[in-house]
Amino acid sequence: MSIRITLATTGRILRQLRHDRRTVALLIVVPAVLLTVLYFMYDGSPSTFDRVALIMLGVFPFTTMFLVTSIAMLRERTSGTLERLLTTPLGKIDLLFGYGLAFSLAAAVQGAVATAGAYWLLGLDTTGSAGLVVLIAVVNAVLGVALGLLCSAFARTEFQAVQFLPVVVVPQILLCGLFVPRAQMVGWLEAISGALPLTYAVDALIEVGRSVEATATMWRDVTIVAGAAVIALILAAATLRRRTS
Repeated sequence: MSIRITLATTGRILRQLRHDRRTVALLIVVPAVLLTVLYFMYDGSPSTFDRVALIMLGVFPFTTMFLVTSIAMLRERTSGTLERLLTTPLGKIDLLFGYGLAFSLAAAVQGAVATAGAYWLLGLDTTGSAGLVVLIAVVNAVLGVALGLLCSAFARTEFQAVQFLPVVVVPQILLCGLFVPRAQMVGWLEAISGALPLTYAVDALIEVGRSVEATATMWRDVTIVAGAAVIALILAAATLRRRTS
């Protein structure tokens, strides 16, 4: 791995992202708009809004980064850009970590904007700090990037890439504890939930919602999510080939 090449890759991806206004709108504007919709959905029940909005601040980066990254990498595969890149000194890890770093920076902006709007405009109230919420959102986004890179290897068209959303993302949202507490799930669903990384991201956010300081449980959960992202990146590296199909 070359730091110089990785940073160059990060810069290239950020430049591409900057010129794609629709993607920028998806990353920055849409989460804030959806949080506003939640605010009016739970108008008159601020405690419910606080609980749901806090969790969604972690779910939005995960979902959007998965979608954007899987499609972006698929375009590089199908256009032949990936094949050309891999004939240069650029290594697989340089490419993947370049993607991870670029979209992590985008996620940091997304998380900061959405969190600022939730706390200052919509009145979100949590016991822990907003900074920890942004941190967890960024780690969640990296997980979404890693899974998006991995799933893009199994898609041949952008439509197929989108089809991985209900397979990889939706089950994690359903079983993370947002709709039904994990303790109230039947045994086999609770077991599946415990194997999904988004569950630990939600648990970390819940810890922020009820504890003034960062707890050991929160750091454990964040570490699990980060570890899952690293594993997904390693598996994604194994799918990169020097010849496109």
